Amino acid sequence: MLWRMAYEVTATRRRPQRLEDLVGQEFVAETLRNSIQSGKIAHAYLFSGPRGCGKTSTARILAKALNCQKGPSATPCGECSACREITAGSSLDVIEIDGASNTSVNDVRQIKDEVLFPPNSCRYKVYIIDEVHMLSTSAFNALLKTIEEPPPYVIFIFATTELQKVPATIKSRCQQFNFRLVPIEKVKEQLALAAREIGIQAEDEALYWIARESTGSMRDSYTLFDQVAAFSDGEITYAKIRDKLGLVGVDRLNELFGFCAEGKTTEALLRLDECLQNGVSIEQLVTDCSDYLRSLLLIKSGVKKEALLGQSADRFSAEVLGAWNSVQIERALSIFLQLYRDIRYSLSPRYEFELAVSRLCWLSQYVSATDVKKALDAVKPLLVKSAEAKQIVGDGTSRADSSSATGAGVASPVQGGTTPAVTPGAPAETAASSGNAGTSYAGAATAAPPQAAPVLPNGLPRFSALSGGGDEDYAADSGAPDTDDLGAPEDAEPPQDNGAQSPFSDGGAEPPATNSAPVDTGDIAKVRDALIAELSVNDALLASALMKTKDWQSSGTTVTVVTGDAFEQMQLQQQAGKIAESLSGLYGKQVAFAVRLVEQQAQNTARELPVEVRILRDTFKGSVLGY
Repeated sequence: MLWRMAYEVTATRRRPQRLEDLVGQEFVAETLRNSIQSGKIAHAYLFSGPRGCGKTSTARILAKALNCQKGPSATPCGECSACREITAGSSLDVIEIDGASNTSVNDVRQIKDEVLFPPNSCRYKVYIIDEVHMLSTSAFNALLKTIEEPPPYVIFIFATTELQKVPATIKSRCQQFNFRLVPIEKVKEQLALAAREIGIQAEDEALYWIARESTGSMRDSYTLFDQVAAFSDGEITYAKIRDKLGLVGVDRLNELFGFCAEGKTTEALLRLDECLQNGVSIEQLVTDCSDYLRSLLLIKSGVKKEALLGQSADRFSAEVLGAWNSVQIERALSIFLQLYRDIRYSLSPRYEFELAVSRLCWLSQYVSATDVKKALDAVKPLLVKSAEAKQIVGDGTSRADSSSATGAGVASPVQGGTTPAVTPGAPAETAASSGNAGTSYAGAATAAPPQAAPVLPNGLPRFSALSGGGDEDYAADSGAPDTDDLGAPEDAEPPQDNGAQSPFSDGGAEPPATNSAPVDTGDIAKVRDALIAELSVNDALLASALMKTKDWQSSGTTVTVVTGDAFEQMQLQQQAGKIAESLSGLYGKQVAFAVRLVEQQAQNTARELPVEVRILRDTFKGSVLGY
């Protein structure tokens, strides 16, 4: 009966047989080669590293190199009986032990008994213990003395994928070699050689995908290669891999993320549904999206190495790269990495995925803390300049007003003016000729000393003419009534000096009261100022509230004002009787007082935003509320 030759998987067929055949482990190969050539052979070795990177194969190569009948040689011949037996795994002097299956102390005791016998036909008896970290603590302790002082013909080679589980007492007795993951480019080269050996055509994009999926493990890459080759029918292409394994290609991902970059939520969710309807698992789709975003981030950072991207950088959407910056792509990648962790405990993984896609659709509006700081730093100089300009304009206005008042001969205590002293008994003309022509001292025998006058809440000097005090005349722009407007007789005798202090002096004593004539009701502004001046003497808070009102109107028997604050309206309504009483005294007849509330929002439309507020609003693309 004719038997077919047994099929040999690629990982076994392409197992390295020499140190030169090791891929990605140049340091280990060179160190062992020099050790063999110099005859400096250690009694125990510890190989550690990820799975499928060549630890067990290196142990077999080392055993062949030491036992080759033409050696010891760094390059075993592979033809002698010792090399063939070791390659086939049938050598009596090279014993491979699975540490995961032989974990007890009894298995180690058996090894201790066997090492007493010399090798059967080879130069060295080699013990290869794979996954040595699986041995129990008692087994490690039983092995300590043996590996510290073994017979000269015994060599131990330990291999493990979890070096941290090996006791330090074992590590200190061994020469340690750390195996690394194989670079993707070298994995792709080995896959291309494997495809050429069996006569299969393979696209570079497909081989890059297999190499990336193997994550640096040669054995994993060969296993996946065999699986892909089985359904590729002699030609391995990325399109076949995508269709058979349920992958989402870069073209579909470009469409999906293109909709997200444009903010088209409806189209993005529909494209997601289409991908899921085609049988792609959610976990696989999340992985593909994460790889896609990682590639975008690398391209955005200037990295276009095909081995890292898995394909040419030109295949990725230029629209998506232009729509999102590096910070936004980092944010998108973090969303999908978190999504992969969340779907394990989610009520519905699909809901989680749809939520992530919906978030990506407004990712263009995402602003990081760094961008906010940069915007604030950019706006700060403009705000400083605006504040300085406003301060300069304000100072210029104050100086202009002060100059105007001084030119008119008015000494304003608020603006820093001073009143020169006048000799007692001097006539009013003398005071006028001294530079204070706008100040009348009728009714005062002695001029007030040059001291600051009490100030009203609106910034004007205290006015006490209506309560019988001295008659202080103001500049024309202050809006305060002078003595003539209030109807005081021009030929009135000035009162005698009784030693009473002026209202502008430090004593603060009020002068004797005098009868005042009613205010001219034809000018509502004068009525307002006279009322505020009268109330400021006895009720400064009420006078301050009246200062904030506007649109004063008189209908003959009622004075109506407007306020924009509800609290001030309530305050004025509670004092309406007192205000009406003062108004009646000013008008000389019974007058009522009323206050209306005008909402502040209605006034906002007519107000223009300051320049610094507009700069902040435009910089951060916001809106102003409550101004």
